[in-house]
Parts: sequence; structure tokens; C-alpha cells
Amino acid sequence: MNKLTSLYYAILSKLSFLDGLPALLFRLILAPVMIIAGYNKLAISGEAEGFFDNFLASPDVVQWFGNNEWGLGLPFPDLLAFLAGWSEFLGGWFLLLGLLTRLVSIPLMFTMVVAATSVHWHNGWFAIAPTNPETSAAQVLNWLSIPGAKESLENSLEVQERIEKIRDLVEEHGFPDYLYEKGKPSILNNGIEFSAIYFAMLLSLFFMGGGRFVSIDYWLKRNILNQ
Repeated sequence: MNKLTSLYYAILSKLSFLDGLPALLFRLILAPVMIIAGYNKLAISGEAEGFFDNFLASPDVVQWFGNNEWGLGLPFPDLLAFLAGWSEFLGGWFLLLGLLTRLVSIPLMFTMVVAATSVHWHNGWFAIAPTNPETSAAQVLNWLSIPGAKESLENSLEVQERIEKIRDLVEEHGFPDYLYEKGKPSILNNGIEFSAIYFAMLLSLFFMGGGRFVSIDYWLKRNILNQ
């Protein structure tokens, strides 16, 4: 057993030079998502009236942030939309470079929490509604008697029924070869799934940083320590 343990740790030590790879992959997944999310919240994504207006949040996003009837109904919508947009846009570029990774992860985690609780929470977990309860992740939660899991499985059956009706209508009246060329239809559940996953990835980056060898943070720290 001691020999196996020694071999195990020897292999791990040989692979330690790759320990920055998970952080790099997280950054490469997160950065484009954050950049485009922030870009679309800012006036630079449209046609701003003046030069300085480009630095503000997009008017339609501000309205969505502040409207109580069809929006989020948040206070200070101009400020919050501005902060959310620039946090995501600049934070995404910083993540891509691996610069100030731990620092920029903090406001991005905050935006994920706000998105999950204010936009997606009432829709449950799934971003895309499962159509088969047998293969749904909620099945495991149902085995553990987690509240809401049974309802999620029942919802899958209802989603499956509606998807089948959509396909029947397309088969009868539409152009199935054309419409299905890029993928089959699904029902957007718009739950917290993606926000939660992105939050977990950002939290991981907060604790482990941008990654050894693969981030500007690593080389800056190395140069500072060598001085």
C-alpha cells in the first residue's frame, strides 16, 4: 500500500506543472460570456447620441432594470445597469488575460447572484427544460427526496408533450428539414442553472487565481517575488 501511495503522489508531482490548466479553461469559458453580456448592457452596443453616452448603460437595459411591471424593478437602475455592464465587460477581458483574476471575480460573482435571484430564481434550476424524466438530473434529487424534484419530473412530461405537438405541427405544416437543420426545438426554462455554474467557476477562480504559467497574474507575482 505504501508503494502504491508513493507512486500515486509521484505521478501527481510530475503533473503539477499542468495545475494551471483548469483555471485557464474556466477563464476561456467565462470570458466571452461576460464580455458579450456586458457589451449588450452598454450604450456602445447601439447608437449613442454623444461620445460620453457610450460609457453609460443602454437606455432599454436601464428601463428593464427599473420597471416594476415587465422588468426587474430595481432601485437606481441607471447606476446598477452601468455597474453591471462595465463589471461584466471589463471583467471578461481581465479574465481572458488572467489579470487581477481574484479581484474581478468578486463583482462578477455578485452579478451572478443578482441574476439568479432577480431573474431566474422563480423558474427553478434548469436553463433548458428536460423532456425526459428518466434522464433528467432531477431524478437523482428525487431519489434523495429533495423538495421540488418530483414537480420537476412532472414538468418534464408536460414539456415533452408540448415539444411533440410542436414537432407534429412542423411536420404537417412547416419545413422540417430546414427548421431542424441547426437543431431540434426545445423549451427555454430560464432557470438558475447557468448563473449557478458561472458562480461556481468564478468562486473557484477567486480561490485558485488565474493559473500557473497561463495568466498575467502568475508572471507579475513571480517578478515581484524575484525582486
